[in-house]
Amino acid sequence: MRLVHRRPLLAGALAATTLVGVVGVATAASAATGCRVTYTVTSQWSGGFGANVAVTNLGDPINGWQLTWSFTAGQQITQYWNGTASQNGGRVTVGNTTWNAALGTGASTSFGFNGSWNNASNPAPTDFALNGTPCTGSTTPTTPTTPTPGTPPPTTPPPTPTTPPPTTPAPTTPPPPTPSTTPSGAEATIVPDPSWACGRSAGLVPPTRGRLVFRATAQLGAIRDVGVTQYGHRRILDIRGGTITGDRINGSILTGGLDLELTLGNGATELEQVAILRTGDGTPIYLRTCGVAPAGESTVRIVPDFEAPNSSAYAWLNTGTYVGTRTVDTATNTLTLAVYDVAGVSPADPRVQLRDPAGVANQSWDCLTGSGTRGAAVFTETVTLGASVSVGASKRGTRNIIPITGGTMTGRVTGTVLPGGADYQLIGATSTLDARYVLSTNDRELILVRNCGAFGRLVPTFEARAAGPYAFLNANTWLSSDPGSAPGGVSITFYERR
Repeated sequence: MRLVHRRPLLAGALAATTLVGVVGVATAASAATGCRVTYTVTSQWSGGFGANVAVTNLGDPINGWQLTWSFTAGQQITQYWNGTASQNGGRVTVGNTTWNAALGTGASTSFGFNGSWNNASNPAPTDFALNGTPCTGSTTPTTPTTPTPGTPPPTTPPPTPTTPPPTTPAPTTPPPPTPSTTPSGAEATIVPDPSWACGRSAGLVPPTRGRLVFRATAQLGAIRDVGVTQYGHRRILDIRGGTITGDRINGSILTGGLDLELTLGNGATELEQVAILRTGDGTPIYLRTCGVAPAGESTVRIVPDFEAPNSSAYAWLNTGTYVGTRTVDTATNTLTLAVYDVAGVSPADPRVQLRDPAGVANQSWDCLTGSGTRGAAVFTETVTLGASVSVGASKRGTRNIIPITGGTMTGRVTGTVLPGGADYQLIGATSTLDARYVLSTNDRELILVRNCGAFGRLVPTFEARAAGPYAFLNANTWLSSDPGSAPGGVSITFYERR
């Protein structure tokens, strides 16, 4: 079984469930043994769940470990991070990486995974064992002292009467060479993989080194989990409104935005977000955001790009240098942005270098292009549209945004077009369509669509679950018709490319 990674909280998260156990550590004879394991279900949704496992060594230092347990209800690990995982039936084995192999006395490490379950029960494991030694519930030597007849055997080595036994300090675990741990948290410069550079190949500086421009809180509609696609684990957050507050800009967030979160097989996050802002005086602003985060980080470092009307009081947004943060709170179903002006702030140490997993396709920031002619029709959409929002002339041309409110599909793919997203079209010498939206099939699969390009040269990109019935759409071998008139909106047909 090939295991890939997914980290962050997922759609429909339930209250976290925690199991704490103590497991023994297999070490040299007479060495003190003992370990504590905390197993936490961080989120759970239909057919899947996410979990985190923390291991603390309570005994003498060890170098190299394997933690084993058994799932008893058919659960299967599908993705993992910060460890090496394998599964045989219900039996799971997770081993150390190169950077977390050493566990001194009192030292801890953690790893996480996503899994599948049968929607009936998802019991926590109870038979944890570290390096083959099952739970003992205490710290004890492997060769205990022989008890005096009639005296219960000791559970811990007897202390010296006058001098307490020395304790071995926990050694400092070196930071890993992968992005799983940030050396200094929010104060590190994050250097993205070249495939998703966010326009900052030298690194995204810590935002708080700049000046706060605004904070925004977006209210989310549905949080949709597509599953593992050709790029990684895709989660789609539907932006349904919100507020903006700052010294120079205040206003609201409109319906029609999408937050497109991709978690790679190594645990790192790549983010794209499109949003529609409206200031207090009614000025519309288009915002497209690129973001990254190391594995294990829930706060995504973002680079916002604004398109405000050139003639407005907010044209200064078009030329600034910005970095910020994006966080999601599933308890309140909100998304929070903090944007800082970092003009003059240079990348500096410490740095976290992100690398995409080898052998996995990279998602594209730009529209795909493709030549060829139309072959057989695959399916046809009838899409209903809302009232357009015109940004007007800005730094790239005239931006016109048409929200998507619903629709249907017929053909090899049948179902509905979900409300949310829009066509963020750019009108100029060469007009370009850039539609982002989500399909829900009749058999309850989700498909993310980006249909992009100039009129007459539209090339769609689909993201469907790689192990699902629509995985054939993940191949970039399709062409799209131009939008045609239909009741309440437009009609679009997708074709095989030949």
